[in-house]
Amino acid sequence: MNIRNIAIIAHVDHGKTTLVDQLLKQSGSVRENQHMAERAMDSNDQERERGITILAKCTSVEWNGTRLNIVDTPGHADFGGEVERILSMVDGVVLLVDAAESVMPQTKFVLSKALKLGLKPIVVVNKIDRSDAQPKETLESIFDLFLALEASDYQLDFHHLFASGRSGWAVDELEDERKDLTPLFKRIVEDVPPPKPQALAGDEHPFKMLVTTLEADNFLGRILTGRIESGVITTNRQIKVLNRGGEIVEKARVTKLLAFRGLARVPVDRAEAGDIVAIAGLEDATVADTLCDPSVEEPIPAHPIDPPTLAMTISVNDSPLAGREGDKVQSRVIRDRLFREAEGNVALKVKETGEGAFEVAGRGELQLGVLIESMRREGFELSISRPRVLFKTEDGEKLEPIEEVTVDVDDPYTGVVIEKISNRKGEMVDMRPTGAGKTRIVFHGPARGLIGYHGEFLTDTRGTGVMNRMFLDYAPHKGPVGGRINGVLISTENGEAVAYGLWYLEERGKLFVVPGTKVYEGMIIGQNAKDNDLDVNPTKAKQLTNIRTTSKDEAVRLTPIVPMTLEQAMAYIQDDELVEVTPQNIRLRKRELLPHLRKRAKQAADA
Repeated sequence: MNIRNIAIIAHVDHGKTTLVDQLLKQSGSVRENQHMAERAMDSNDQERERGITILAKCTSVEWNGTRLNIVDTPGHADFGGEVERILSMVDGVVLLVDAAESVMPQTKFVLSKALKLGLKPIVVVNKIDRSDAQPKETLESIFDLFLALEASDYQLDFHHLFASGRSGWAVDELEDERKDLTPLFKRIVEDVPPPKPQALAGDEHPFKMLVTTLEADNFLGRILTGRIESGVITTNRQIKVLNRGGEIVEKARVTKLLAFRGLARVPVDRAEAGDIVAIAGLEDATVADTLCDPSVEEPIPAHPIDPPTLAMTISVNDSPLAGREGDKVQSRVIRDRLFREAEGNVALKVKETGEGAFEVAGRGELQLGVLIESMRREGFELSISRPRVLFKTEDGEKLEPIEEVTVDVDDPYTGVVIEKISNRKGEMVDMRPTGAGKTRIVFHGPARGLIGYHGEFLTDTRGTGVMNRMFLDYAPHKGPVGGRINGVLISTENGEAVAYGLWYLEERGKLFVVPGTKVYEGMIIGQNAKDNDLDVNPTKAKQLTNIRTTSKDEAVRLTPIVPMTLEQAMAYIQDDELVEVTPQNIRLRKRELLPHLRKRAKQAADA
């Protein structure tokens, strides 16, 4: 059968997964009477809750005798490692761009990766049925981006379509009849070349496959997905695994061979070069390893992945409330889970730092937050430090990661955004109106200055602003950057927070806890209105007396609070503070005991 391997790439929320839904329906891979969830490829709980794609996933559709293996990729810059791996096993890409938002930071990132591999994208200007769509202007900005990324003449001669993924139609020109996705199917079959490895299909060629993704299954064990580069693979066949250096990792038998058919993975007995398949039966093979015949000596070269730019320390939860909500609290269990994650996610790096602590490095706060949230739901209890950037030294000069920040804000808020980012050592490189009373501003600034800024940004823009960040390059160190201005309110007692005690603390600042919340010595229960830390007692109850007066019996009314999300908590804390994460709660606390507690502990030791 004819095969085409393509990846759909785009900035976050530009409609990749919704378009894949329509491709599945219109190709007949999903029956008309079959129930299919919206954004069917986003099968992970967190993907559905956050509305973003986190893990790259494969599907397959048949159209007029041609099998299209489609890979849905993440759109957020923090999960760029998934995109970098996936592009190595496809022969073409569909670049999706929102007709209203136009070119965004991740559009630039994924397109640059595709162009470097020599792929010629098919450009789809999506969501042209939006009221604020500007399809012609968007197409011009895409062409400008191709030029800026130094695309070859062959790549600049790209074909484009206008589409609405939600409505399920695509057209070559805006005036054409808007019916279905046939023009997109035709364009994929005509423009995307058949996989080069298909020429190496047949039993006379040795079997070779580069592992691109790894996942665990309770019944099949480790499942390794990739594109067969040469030869044929059948079930029960003996193969070996080579790492990047050409060393033998293991020898094993293929127990299960799975091909992608629609939304399902279907067992098959045989697969040939050019097809994307999943193989089970191996114990030690991992991403970037080569699965091959025992006679093969050389591994398939794997493309390098961009290094991580952000790190945090994950350690055992040692707070007074530790072990009450989670069942996975030992450092050994945490260690196994982190190293298992790093195996399948090559953009993450994990190393032990001693005493039950591990340094986890990744691309951004969201990527680290998704990992912690997954562990929390699995029953882990953890302590997390503030994320910090990873510096590097070249020729004796200290370099730090610089990010490109693209901000879309209403015109009245441009001044405060420019001021805040400038204070964090950001430099404005572009500013232009985008219509409808909005302005787009592009900054280049140090990654460490932007940690924790997103919440402040949403407050400054009354929740209407949109900010996107992407790693740009390393540059000389920019000097000290200001952090959080306010101090915190720290509990001095163990017990439960009481409404009466919290009522008197409200005038001191903003509270993070509600009545009935369990608190302990050293736990952060709120933000001080001033710049110093303040020791407070949230467990103080009202004294019972026989006196009855209007002032004594005043009703206690507390301001409702919005609980912090995990990412907000990680960004909020300072270097001397930690986030305590359990399956039921997210708490903030001081890393060290309070001064008066240290003094009391010293007096007890001296005595």
